[in-house]
Amino acid sequence: MRALPLVLLLLASCAPTARGVRVAPDVAVGSAGSGSPASNPPVGGVAMPANRSLAVNVAAPPNLATFARALTAGGVADTLAGPGPFTLFAPTDEAFARLAPGTVQALLKPENRASLTALLRLHLVTGRVTSAELIRRVRAGGGRASLTSVAGEPIAVSTTGGIVTLTDRGGNKSYVETADVRHSNGTMHVVNGVLLPRI
Repeated sequence: MRALPLVLLLLASCAPTARGVRVAPDVAVGSAGSGSPASNPPVGGVAMPANRSLAVNVAAPPNLATFARALTAGGVADTLAGPGPFTLFAPTDEAFARLAPGTVQALLKPENRASLTALLRLHLVTGRVTSAELIRRVRAGGGRASLTSVAGEPIAVSTTGGIVTLTDRGGNKSYVETADVRHSNGTMHVVNGVLLPRI
């Protein structure tokens, strides 16, 4: 069976709403309104020990089950077990549910692994980038900043009502719902939309 081009799989998706954690530009690293800078916010009701890797913690919350399965199928889970550091923008199951019907199932097929890997790598950036750093870059850029994903594609960063907003090259938006989840090899921000690569 011939692999489906990613562009055909992702023709229809529903835009997420601009809801998430509002981050002040002077938030201390690791806090993001979650209390003590030494504590991580829970994700999907699950504790996120900061001494664990991104690969271990991302597999635990029930609301990241689709993303965790995709990371394994796309071969990116091994990267997240490495030394890093990385910044991971992790879409929730609700975010994946907004893609066109059948998209996730098609992407998880072995013949579509290249397309899946491209999508996953768009959600990964080298280095630790906290929400405070994102806000600082947005302010320094006059309301807009840019990150380069490990896929080599840009991610535009802005704010919507104080919520960190990510936009891919096609104009798809994703909002940070849980910020600054620290790990032994990086930082994770949980987002409510899926960024799509241009192929």
